[in-house]
Amino acid sequence: MLAFVIGVLIVVVGLALSIGLHEIGHLVPAKLFNVKVVQYMIGFGPTVWSRKKGETEYGIKAIPLGGYISMIGMFPPGKDGETKAASTGFFRGLVQDARDSSTDSITPGDEDRAFYKLAVWKRIIVMLGGPFMNLVLGVLLFGVLVTGFGIPRDNFVGSVSECALPASSARDTCEPGDPQAPGSLAGLKPGDRILSIDGTPITSWNDSTQIIRDHPGDPLAFVVERDGTSVDLTVTPMLSERPALDENGRVVTDASGKELTVEAGFVGIGPAAVRVQGPITEVLPTVGQQIQGVAGVILNLPQRMIDTANAAFGPGERDPNGPMSVVGVGRVAGEVAAAEQLEFVDRAAGIVGILASLNIALFVFNLIPLLPLDGGHIAGALWEGIRRGWAKLFKRPDPGPVDLAKLMPLTLGVAILLGAMSALLIYADIVKPVALF
Repeated sequence: MLAFVIGVLIVVVGLALSIGLHEIGHLVPAKLFNVKVVQYMIGFGPTVWSRKKGETEYGIKAIPLGGYISMIGMFPPGKDGETKAASTGFFRGLVQDARDSSTDSITPGDEDRAFYKLAVWKRIIVMLGGPFMNLVLGVLLFGVLVTGFGIPRDNFVGSVSECALPASSARDTCEPGDPQAPGSLAGLKPGDRILSIDGTPITSWNDSTQIIRDHPGDPLAFVVERDGTSVDLTVTPMLSERPALDENGRVVTDASGKELTVEAGFVGIGPAAVRVQGPITEVLPTVGQQIQGVAGVILNLPQRMIDTANAAFGPGERDPNGPMSVVGVGRVAGEVAAAEQLEFVDRAAGIVGILASLNIALFVFNLIPLLPLDGGHIAGALWEGIRRGWAKLFKRPDPGPVDLAKLMPLTLGVAILLGAMSALLIYADIVKPVALF
């Protein structure tokens, strides 16, 4: 239990620091560009602690699910500067309230320090600063993970069967007369790292499994690394009754839970995961893969949320690669820290990996081009730059700043949607958490 609590606390503190540095990424360029920042807050809800330094109040709020900085003049005034005009209708009221709040935040003498008056490129830098800080943190943490702890590679041979037994066999030990397994016959040994098969580079156990299963009776050229030396072997998979696998390498079962079998190539080797320290040049490609993975989750978020709801309210299991709330991430961190079947280095690396992945997720998520996310402000500034550049090119009047206040109804809808998704994920992480072990 103590290890579980420590794992949760490490991630909570790490997340708070990541949020704090994210907001510093906004704060520093805003102050450099002379924008008046009245608040720097970590969290939402009631203020737990705050202190004012200069013109900015720094504080911590009760709900640690985000943070913000409050800059004056986020939105331009309405047409002809009329921000106090009467508005009818709920959505018009939202737009007008946003304009009025923005105008009211500008104190006398600070009119030129409003955010909306910044040049387009400066606004982009201010809003991009937060996600950029998360990207930097993610790169640093993945650097520690790749070059320090090492990344688990499962293209190592963990076991070599002496004989070949069909999947339906009632026994799992060899007896005289059993055919020798192709892997043992070819000279494969535990600890060998499979580098390539028939010229195809092998980076995961699934890579080798697919090739072996698809080539029964075909001599395959294996290149393995053994004690630091490259060894060439020829392995001929035999046709054997094997468990049916899906595209992710998981065993397929029927409605009753019985494993399905197929005739496929068989060598008789089992995997082992070994941590391999990589060069610093491997860090950025690893970060790129993580960004691609997070982007894939976001692009398929509707279906992912449906799958999460089905698992939460039905008998299905959660996808370990699906979305999770802060509650779920904390629980996973606790389970990793308390996993007695893992070595200490694996547990420490797991916590570092969680924090690294969190920061990459924050980087990608905040770049979604929708308000109230940073990406929404960046998209608005880019659109303003395009409009003004187009007008200047064709010698037309300057169209002025883009009025993002008009998007407040959409912003409200996005906020409600994000709140609903967060509530569903928190509920799912409580009643049907992701099972790691």
